[in-house]
Order: sequence, then structure tokens, then C-alpha cells
Amino acid sequence: MPRTRRDPANDTHRSDRAATPTTAEPTTGAVPIPEQEAPSAGTLRSLLRADPTLRVLAAVTALSTVGRGAFFALTALYLNQIVGLTPLTVGAALSVAGGVGVVSSFLGGALADRLSARRLLISVSVAQGLSLAAYLLITDIVSLILVASLATACQQAAGSVRSAIIGRGFSGPMRVSVRATLRTITNAGIAVGTGLAAVPLALGTAASYRVALFLAGIVYLAAAFLLVRLDSRRVDAPHSRRVRAGDGGGDGNDGARERGSSPLQDPRFLAVTVLCGVVSLHFGIFEVGVPLWLVAHTRAPDVLVAAQLVINTVVVIALQIPLSRRADSVAASGRIMLLSGIGFAVTFGLWAAAGSLDVVGVTILLVGTAVWYSLTEVMSAAAGWTLSFELADQRSIGAYQGVFGTGTALGIMVAPLLVTGTAVELGAVGWGILAIVFTAAGAGLFALTRSAAVPRRQG
Repeated sequence: MPRTRRDPANDTHRSDRAATPTTAEPTTGAVPIPEQEAPSAGTLRSLLRADPTLRVLAAVTALSTVGRGAFFALTALYLNQIVGLTPLTVGAALSVAGGVGVVSSFLGGALADRLSARRLLISVSVAQGLSLAAYLLITDIVSLILVASLATACQQAAGSVRSAIIGRGFSGPMRVSVRATLRTITNAGIAVGTGLAAVPLALGTAASYRVALFLAGIVYLAAAFLLVRLDSRRVDAPHSRRVRAGDGGGDGNDGARERGSSPLQDPRFLAVTVLCGVVSLHFGIFEVGVPLWLVAHTRAPDVLVAAQLVINTVVVIALQIPLSRRADSVAASGRIMLLSGIGFAVTFGLWAAAGSLDVVGVTILLVGTAVWYSLTEVMSAAAGWTLSFELADQRSIGAYQGVFGTGTALGIMVAPLLVTGTAVELGAVGWGILAIVFTAAGAGLFALTRSAAVPRRQG
């Protein structure tokens, strides 16, 4: 999505930095993290070699997402064709699991401020690997709900804890660059895992499915053990390090001040979280609504559904890191969110127009729309990361990331119901409703970030 590059000397950028909540004085034993600029492509490769925290996170992400890609590609078919559960049963169970994931996202972030984030991430990652392997034990809807809820809870909690680790282990624009790097690796890993899943899919036997799902769980466990290489002095909250060391110095008020304020008492952050959750609806719209719309209301060949996913993956892998550098301040991210809201609205209009075109026309339109949508997705993701980090009280970064992740999880959870009730059922009118909602969300985020120059009281 076109946008003018920011002038590094811009005064608005400097006022954003001044308004950003500052980190509390580090406790003895903490590893100080200086302000880090977003690296260029060349220096990012060097940083992967030089920065041990980023190197560990990248390796864990690469390994675990290969397992996740294979798991996602096989799960629905395994539950339906091998276990014998109906699609309706599977959908209902996964909806319950999604609700559990929303709660665990919040709890994971809150616990990352009170416990060792390193140990917590290792624990939930191990539990997630075991829960994926436990899919082999599913026989009915009850066991599916239990296993899927555990797997989803661990996945969402791990996401919040990982965000807290990034928030404490890095600073400034480097945080967004790290998120962009991990997201790029995630897409590549899922693509590889999906490709590997072609083997059991081709064999089509119960044994091949079970072996593949078991191996996916083992891969997750292997990735979890790599996390022991994280430096707790860098990624854990200072007060959690002191508690583990047995230092009971200071009164309760000192501990409360060190933990920082609660995101639930931060109206601006809550408003940003809600509106970013609205923007995150686009994931469900693209993955669920668009395939249903194309099949039921257009002349598009079925292969275009898969082609759009491939285009999206390629664009994210190629451009997430370089384009994320533009979301380098609160003000810049607010402008990006405004443009993203409009960009998604344009996307919805193009998808609506596909219903009136012939095969050739709809093919050309959908390929171009997939590229446009992917660019908008990349930019909105980077802007959301910046807002989630820079508008947070840095002393309670975990709790803030947990709340922000909860908003995103809620958006993803309700998206399938929303898009089927609007675009799929109402056609062009439904797409129009979604366009208005996204434009309003982008405008709201722009308005909220304009007030970022007013410093927020800490503690």
C-alpha cells in the first residue's frame, strides 16, 4: 500500500519518543537494553548471528512452525476421516477451544510479569507439544474439546509470553523488526510443514496420519528445549528475578510500583486493543469468508482459493521485514492504521466486484486483490505491534501484551461468524458493511494515536 517514507528528522517522531512510557530503573542483575534502531536487511542477518536472544527465538520459531504447518494441514481431515467426527462437531469443539485461548492469552501475559517469562514459555511450549501428540487419543467430542482447549490455551499463552520477552529483550523500533522477522520465519515454516503434510495426505492411511501428528508434537517439544538458551537476566521481569533470588527487600508498594500499572486501567490502551481487534478480523475474512464467497457467488476456479493463500504467504515472507520499518513510531503507526482501514475497505469492494465478472476477469481481479490485501495486512500488522509496545507501561509489558493479544484473539474468533453473516449472506451490501467497519476502526486508531504526545502517568 503506497505511503510516503518518513523523514528521520521529523519533529512528530521525536514527540512520540518523548511520550512513550519509559522503563523503570532496572533491578540489580538486569541486562540493560539500549535504544535499538530498526536494522537494514544486511545488518539484520548479522544480528541473527550476533544477538543470542533473537537467534534462539528465530530457531524456535522455525522449528515449531514446521510442526504447526503439518499439524494444521492434517488435523481437520484426521478428525473427520480417521476419528469419524462430523465437521459440525469439529467446528463446535474448536470454537470452545478458541474461547479458552482468549482467556489464556490474557493470563499468559499477566504471568509473564510475575514469574520467569523464560521458564513460563518453556513450560507452555512443552505442554503444547504434548497436547498436539494427544490428538492421537481423541475418540469423541469430549476428548476433542479437552485436547484442543489445552493446545489452544498453550498456543495463545505462549504468544503473549513471547511478546513480553520481545518487549523486555529489545527496545525501540528493533522490537517491531524482531516481530517482523519471526512472522516471516513463521510463514516460511508453515509453508514447509504444509508441504511435508502432503506425504500422509497422499498415503491416506490412518497410520500415516498418526505418525505425522505424533512427529509434529515431537518437533514442538524439540523447539521448547531450545528455549533454555534464553538469558533470564534479559527477558525476565526484574522483580521476578529478585523473588527467585530470595531478595525480599522493599515493601509491597515498591513491588507494585515496579510491576507497573494495569492495562485494564488504561482507557487509551484498551481502546487501541479493541480497534486493533476489529482490524484483525481480516484474517478470518480472508481465510474463511473469501473462499466461501468465491465458491458460492463468483465464477472463479476453485484453484484460485489456494492461489490467493500462496500469494499472501509469498508477499509476507518477502516484504514483512522491509515494510515494517515504516511503523517506527506511534504517530506513523496511527497513519498506517488509517490507510490500512481504507485499504481493507478497497479490498472488500474488489472482492464484491468479483461476483459480476467472467472467469478471465475474476482471475485477474483476484490475483491483484490478493497482492493488495497482503500489502495492507503486512503494514497493519507492523503498526499494531508498534502500538502494542510503545503505548504500554514498560514495567508491566507482559500484562499489556496479554491484553492486546486477547483483543486479537477475540477478533479472529468472531470473524468467521461475522463474515458469513455479512458478506457471504448479504453479498455486496455485506461487503459494504465490513468496509465501513474497517474504515471507522482505522480512523479511530488514527485519532487515538494523535493524543500520544500527552505523556501518560506511570504507576
